[in-house]
Amino acid sequence: MRNVHSIFLREIRSYFVSPIAYIVISVFLIASGFFFAGNLQFWQEASLKGSLDSIQFFLLLLTPVITMRLISEETKSGTMETLMTSPVTDFDVVFGKFLAALGLYMVMILPTWIFVLFLYLFGNPDFGPIISSYIGLTLMGGLFVSIGILISSLTRNQIVAAVIGLISLILLWVMGFLSSYGDSWYYLCLKYIGTFDHWESFTKGIVDTRDVIYYLSFTALMLFITVRVVESRKWR
Repeated sequence: MRNVHSIFLREIRSYFVSPIAYIVISVFLIASGFFFAGNLQFWQEASLKGSLDSIQFFLLLLTPVITMRLISEETKSGTMETLMTSPVTDFDVVFGKFLAALGLYMVMILPTWIFVLFLYLFGNPDFGPIISSYIGLTLMGGLFVSIGILISSLTRNQIVAAVIGLISLILLWVMGFLSSYGDSWYYLCLKYIGTFDHWESFTKGIVDTRDVIYYLSFTALMLFITVRVVESRKWR
């Protein structure tokens, strides 16, 4: 795990020596703060109802920006080959980069606990759905980042990686949303593959093991495929 730690530190530093981390975090906090105030005024109750859905959707939009450069930039510049000749495994590289992107994702959502503090000071919020929702956001972040890093490994262009990543995550969300319009086997498949229904459970204060398994298994699958893609570069 020493190699994973080294790559994690290398990547997390690279985020904060460039404007990307500050821009993404600023955009996210401004947008989520705006919708928190709007939802609070609309619902007139000490709840994050609506706000967490907005936060989830903004994270969906911004995560591809975090992951777009992870592998594509190194492939384009040629530094990926140098990295792969050092005493690290393909898994070390992929998992270290994954943890760095997930770390930035967590840094993004951490300040939103100010909203929870505000509700606690001026109301009596139900902490069950709030805590379970943040568990869901964390698990969802792992899936979003793993999809982003997989797409980054498939292209040399950061912009292409960001666009494809964004489209992929939106499709994943839409698939789950559309599943509510029917109950045939087709809609049941969409319901399981899409993120919408799995996210909804967390917002209701339910931490269902099926949803946890969904996020963890799909995240592991995406990382496994990414490792195989990176490994295949050695044979080109």
